[in-house]
Formats: sequence, structure tokens, C-alpha cells
Amino acid sequence: MAGLKELRNRIEAIKSTKKITSAMKMVAAAGLRRAQGLIAKSDLYQNNLKTSALRLAFELKQEEAAKNIAYVYPQIFTGKKSCNTYLIVVISSDKGLCGSYNAHVAKTALNRIAQLKNDGKIVQVLCIGKKAAELIRRKYPDVISEVIDGVAKKGADFEETLVLTHRLLADFEKNVFDVAEIVSARFISALSRDIQSRPFIPAYLPLDNSEKNEFVPNRVDNAYYDYEPDKLIMLEALLIMLLKAQMFDAIVQAQASEQGARMASMDNATRNATDMISKLTLKYNGIRQSAITTELTEIISGAEAI
Repeated sequence: MAGLKELRNRIEAIKSTKKITSAMKMVAAAGLRRAQGLIAKSDLYQNNLKTSALRLAFELKQEEAAKNIAYVYPQIFTGKKSCNTYLIVVISSDKGLCGSYNAHVAKTALNRIAQLKNDGKIVQVLCIGKKAAELIRRKYPDVISEVIDGVAKKGADFEETLVLTHRLLADFEKNVFDVAEIVSARFISALSRDIQSRPFIPAYLPLDNSEKNEFVPNRVDNAYYDYEPDKLIMLEALLIMLLKAQMFDAIVQAQASEQGARMASMDNATRNATDMISKLTLKYNGIRQSAITTELTEIISGAEAI
């Protein structure tokens, strides 16, 4: 009966694990819903800022062409002449149990780091979330300048994002780095995400976009407007606001991707636990039936002998 006891204990242990994975799946699903709500709001805000900044930049370019002059644009728009030092902001999670999510983020970051180093660039890495940092440190132990934990664990907070973005902009002004990129996941669905490296500082505005033809200077529909203060000051202020929105969006998108990956991983674990319980129960019943049959045979044989 020792085998029956071991199977019974194992079945109970797997049932307990199944309860945990099922609960974690529900928690991840709730976190995913919250993150999806933030994504919708963030996208709307970010797109409006980008449209306003793009309109203003295009108007300035039109003025340059019309007046045959050249404006001095802020560095966060034009970038620096030398681009030797790159800062890679890697956004991952602080907790595991989310499948291969962190491994894929780290792999994308490692590929980008290797590419920049092959081009002779100096690379610094700022990790938001400690899981990717652990994987990056194995191959490049000296590139990680800082690891910020807690942001990915607690949830996206716009005030924390503002502090972080201001700090990065200050480092950019102090020439700590020349170019900043963000390696993070963009949420597609609970089962899929797009992990890539995207430019962050200097701000990217697609002035060659076909939408520029829709811009009429100082006019929206039938309404006319003017700028106060100067257009260049307004452009810099809009770009700073856009960078803050982009950083917040990157964190929210990463958290939605993390929760989606964790929900899928816990769902698979729950299904596997159910299958294991079914198989072990079948095996337990088979052994128990065999033991009962053996006992009955012995009793009948003993009765006949008497």
C-alpha cells in the first residue's frame, strides 16, 4: 500500500499547485485588463501629442523654406553630431512565472548591444525590471549602469515615469549619452507581443510622412490660431511631453505583455496539472483495484481450503 499512499500524496500536492496556478491566472487576467485600459488612454494622449508636434515641426520647416532661413532646433529634436554613446533602456519584469517573456526581451537587448559594440559604440544599459538584467549580466557584466525594480512589480505610475524621463533628459543634456533606445514589448494580444528596440532620445518625428500634406499652417478646419510663446519653445515643450508619454506607454505596454504571458503560462500549468491529476488518479484506481482483486482472491482461496 506504500505505492497507493505516495500516489495519493502526489495527487493532493498537484491539486494544491493547481489551485495556486489557477489563482495566479485570474490575478494576471485582472492585471491585463487594467493595463489594456491604460494602453487605450495612453495611445490617445500620445497620438495627439505626436500630431501637434508634427504639425508644428512641419510649419517651421515651411517657414525655413519660404524665408530661406535656418532655425536652431533643440537637441532632443535634431540629435547630436556625434553618436558614440548609446543608452539602452530595457523594460522587463521583476517576477518570473511568465513563460519565455523575459528571455525574449533579454535576447532582443543582447542582439542590439552586440550590434552597437560591433559598430564601435559605447553601450550603457538601464534595466527597468530585474529579470532581464540577470540574463544580460551573464554576457555583458559591465554594461548595466543601473537596475530599477519595483516599477514593473507595482504597476505603471505616471509620476514615476516623469521623474525617470526628466533624469534621462538631464543626462542627455550633460552628454552622459548621445542616443537612447528602448527595448520592450508592445502588446498585441494575451498570446502574442512584439519585442524590439525603438528610438527614444532624440525624439523621432516622421516629417517625410504623407500626412504632412494635410497640414495648413495656422489653421485647423475653419479655425485660425497662433502660437505663444515662440514656436521653437513650443516644439521643445511638446517633444518633452511626448517623450514622457512614450516612456509611460512603453512601461504600460510591457506590463500588459507580461501579464498576458503570465496568464497564458499559468493557464498551461493549470491544464497540465489537470492532466496529471487525471493520469495519476487513473493509475491510483488501477493499483487499488488490483490490490482489492488480490485480497479477494486470497480470501476465496483460503475459504475453499478450509
